[in-house]
Amino acid sequence: MPIHVLDSRRLTGPSLLLDGPGAVLDVRLEEGDCDRAIVAWRNAAQNLLREVGWIGESLVSRRFPGGVSLALTAPVDGLYAAAELNERAWEAAAAELAGQPAPAYAADGAALREAITAERNPALVALRLEARSRGLTFLSGEELVSVGSGTGAIVWPADALPNPAEVDWPRAHDVPIALVTGSNGKTTVVRLLGEMAREAGRTPGLTSTDGVTAGSALIGEGDYSGPSGARLALRHPRVQTAILETARGGILRRGLAVERADVAAVTNVAEDHLGEFGIETLAQLADTKLVVVKALGAHGALVLNADDPMLVERHGRIRAPITWFSLDPTSHVISGHIQEGGTAVLADAGVILLVQPDHRAPVAQLAEVPITFGGNARHNIANALAAVAVAAALGIGVAAMAAALRRFGRGAGDNPGRANLIELGGVRILIDYAHNPHGMNALVRLAEKLPARRRLVMLGQAGDRSDEAIRQLARAAWSLRPDHVVVKDMAEYLRGRAPGEVPALLTDEFSRLGVEDGAISRAGPDIEGVRKALDWARPGDLLILAVHEDRRAIVELLAQLKAADWKPCHS
Repeated sequence: MPIHVLDSRRLTGPSLLLDGPGAVLDVRLEEGDCDRAIVAWRNAAQNLLREVGWIGESLVSRRFPGGVSLALTAPVDGLYAAAELNERAWEAAAAELAGQPAPAYAADGAALREAITAERNPALVALRLEARSRGLTFLSGEELVSVGSGTGAIVWPADALPNPAEVDWPRAHDVPIALVTGSNGKTTVVRLLGEMAREAGRTPGLTSTDGVTAGSALIGEGDYSGPSGARLALRHPRVQTAILETARGGILRRGLAVERADVAAVTNVAEDHLGEFGIETLAQLADTKLVVVKALGAHGALVLNADDPMLVERHGRIRAPITWFSLDPTSHVISGHIQEGGTAVLADAGVILLVQPDHRAPVAQLAEVPITFGGNARHNIANALAAVAVAAALGIGVAAMAAALRRFGRGAGDNPGRANLIELGGVRILIDYAHNPHGMNALVRLAEKLPARRRLVMLGQAGDRSDEAIRQLARAAWSLRPDHVVVKDMAEYLRGRAPGEVPALLTDEFSRLGVEDGAISRAGPDIEGVRKALDWARPGDLLILAVHEDRRAIVELLAQLKAADWKPCHS
């Protein structure tokens, strides 16, 4: 029986399999062996849990095509030991399946008890229990421990925790918390919500793939769409509302950063990152995104895209109150929801409309919302609707929403890297983060509405996608029928691929689609690809650039060229 352990990791928060801390192991094996494997692992894990004295822990398994994920709950101060216990349980199960002798559980138990003792932290456990009993956010990580959030956070070094009786509990409180997940649009929604919060007089704490901000201050730069970014924002003493981009990777690696949130949004579910952490299908990816529901409890609001079939299909399993948003005002999902007294946000006759049980409020005309490009950027209309829905759940007023919608996107720094249109020497340049076929399709639909003599597309892909997903990206770009294509090599995103392997796949797919060799250029990093695009350009052309690695350097380059009154070589 072929067996391959894919990954073993700690889970620090609610996750796809567990509602709290624990450990999970992903194993690839033959489909017909799953039943025997699960039973053998369960028996071995139960034996080891008894050996170490962990009573009452839960065991959970989840099948996926070609494998199974095996998880167990554990004390919050024993997660490294839990991962080790899970691995030993699987080793015992694998031995049984292979017909080999059973392991000596007593010996394994002794080693595990020693690891548990070394990791044990009674002060951490006591502080967590007290914070949870008071309904307060508890965070542990980055060698810090905190209770409360934002302006109500109290933070200590992990090695200097107080007795709960010594904590000034009246000083601790939580600020409103929103989680934003989905395959595309997360960062734009987060940024727009930040603008709405500022307009409402609140200091927002934002996390995204670009960094962490508290108000206008950048406090962490880089991809902070996981739990570490959330903790950074939630511990900042100026933050009055936290809006946290919650990426699939963070959910699968560690679970949610928080156990409680006031609102969560799922923008959409599209095929991306399949094949990682036992997520092999679109349905499984949807379930991963919907883990955010676990943080909502009985009173939190869930914002869902009514135009996404996978979310519509799954909403019946959800108990949290749902706010739907849709580009289609005739949607049966929306009409039925409104008739039942639900809240919805629509794009209707060129107007963003907030429909609540007691009234309807026009928020803004699409024509006056910059990120929608006069209503042409449908994906950004959807992002605006999602932001309005989340803002309403956060108690932000319509006037603040409208003011933010009318302003956001006018400045170059409002939404960097997302549908930024630049004029340079008679050439129009559209910069976007499009990183999967769904995002590329949205970018193409916008580019089709922009007049141009000729069009160029620059694109690349991370190496952790399947060959077929990489080819799908090329097909999505080719639907625009560009006059030229620049294929870049993303050195920072090789993720197991050899240099040049992904560009070769993209180039081969373009050739298969009928693109002539002379209409395809190969480039190294983003900045090199942009230079090739500029060398090709003529006045009246549109350059569509999917930028991932060198955005800041590219923005600086374009600004320098504009200041120097750059003109295309082929004017």
